[in-house]
Amino acid sequence: MKKIFSVIGEDERQQGAARYLASLGYPVAGPSEVYRADYILLPLPLDPDREALAHILEAARPGALALGGKISPQVYAQARQAGVEILDYYDREELVLLNVVPTAEGCLEILLREMAVTLWESPVTVLGYGRVGQGVAPRLAALGARVTVAARSPAARALARSQGLAAVPLDRLPETLKSRLGGGNTIPAPVLTQELLALLAPGCPGVDLASRPGGVDWAAATRLGVKAIQALSLPARSAPETAGALVAQTVLTMLKEKGELL
Repeated sequence: MKKIFSVIGEDERQQGAARYLASLGYPVAGPSEVYRADYILLPLPLDPDREALAHILEAARPGALALGGKISPQVYAQARQAGVEILDYYDREELVLLNVVPTAEGCLEILLREMAVTLWESPVTVLGYGRVGQGVAPRLAALGARVTVAARSPAARALARSQGLAAVPLDRLPETLKSRLGGGNTIPAPVLTQELLALLAPGCPGVDLASRPGGVDWAAATRLGVKAIQALSLPARSAPETAGALVAQTVLTMLKEKGELL
């Protein structure tokens, strides 16, 4: 008999994960049946402030295993107090890498909607060239955009150049941003200051893909009328079915590696 998963969370990514598990024949239960579940699939990111989380962990049967994404120290403490082992599936490199795909597609969707011109032949900038930047910039270029990557690391700039993109150091952002028609930021630090935002062309949309607090001076963006868009948790918003399946696939791999599943 296959082990039972209790999937916690009403968002579409969690529901997509539940449907994926069910499609493989695993019994899937909701929060009300957590007491009989072998595995408890928690959301990404995992909010430690929800009182419901403590109740869910307390209701888990002895020996149950919980799995969540971006688990905070507070959540680990809650799990220890409840006597439940908890693992972070977002620590897995394969999920982080694959999550870039719906993030990048979501960014492109926003730019296509917000820009008054085509991406084709438009000069755009991508700030940062880590995993997300490496997912976004080549896809923009594939649509014909003239992409410039701005990155602090010489190695990151070399990688961008090797992939056919223009690349500049961050200290050249003032001259670079003057001619841009759109772009995205992936740097989780205050890089887009009031001075830099003031250089953007009117109506130029910018998508902030960095984790909170992001890389934009939001108060300045409002004052200047800059079209800065904070796009958190894009996979869950732009492609929840795929995002949920990716979480479920990662969790199944983790459980198999622990010898939990055949």
